[in-house]
Amino acid sequence: MKFALEVRQGREAPKEFAQALSSQIQSLGGSMITDDETAPDIVVGVGGDGTMLAAVCRALIWDVPVIGFNLGTIGFLAEAEPPDLEPAVQRLIAGDYDIDERTTVAATIGEVTALGVNDVVVEKVDSTRLVSLDVVIDGEPFITYHADGLIVATPTGSTAYSFSAGGPLVDHRVDALVITPVSTHSLFDRPLVLPDTTTIEVTVSRDRLVKVNVDKTDLGQLDEHETVTIRKGDRPARFVSLGGRTFPGLVKDKFGLH
Repeated sequence: MKFALEVRQGREAPKEFAQALSSQIQSLGGSMITDDETAPDIVVGVGGDGTMLAAVCRALIWDVPVIGFNLGTIGFLAEAEPPDLEPAVQRLIAGDYDIDERTTVAATIGEVTALGVNDVVVEKVDSTRLVSLDVVIDGEPFITYHADGLIVATPTGSTAYSFSAGGPLVDHRVDALVITPVSTHSLFDRPLVLPDTTTIEVTVSRDRLVKVNVDKTDLGQLDEHETVTIRKGDRPARFVSLGGRTFPGLVKDKFGLH
């Protein structure tokens, strides 16, 4: 079995763990991919959720599963912790795991489309001025938000920026997209949970430039009357599951709830 690693840069702990992980994989008969030409069987993220987003991006390109070891702060996207190293690798090599397919989100500006697992963020460029965003849902005009920005998140991404902006936590098994305004001055400021079959169009309605990011990666900028179209991605992200964790249990653990 071939593994590719995505390791958080700039910290010694992830680097040291990645070395131990590579040694463990090879001692059990697996091999490491060190180039971008050979497709692995699994991508492994070592770090926090930012590292996992990069790992998922690589896994989507190759259409292979992804698993993460949490060496970050919260690590919602990671399946394992550093003490799980040996048993986790043994199970991966043996094929003793399940696959969770998770909804992805796609954003299109003109002819360019980007795919992500967390969210699409449409936000102001000028930090001192609100932007005005017309939202159309499945062809029906919905509302104009006067806000710092707008987030369209998957259930997986509901634990990230959307949650910080006041959105709900959504179990990744739910087929949904979540619209969450950021610091809105509009009368309606509640998040909106929609079926994942929904198409959402966001158009800039005032002459104030906005930028569009997909999983923190820049897709482009929009000027007045320009639109980004957001919908469910054409294929899911595949996360390795080693079992034993429920979504309520994960939330309780990550937030230290008692």
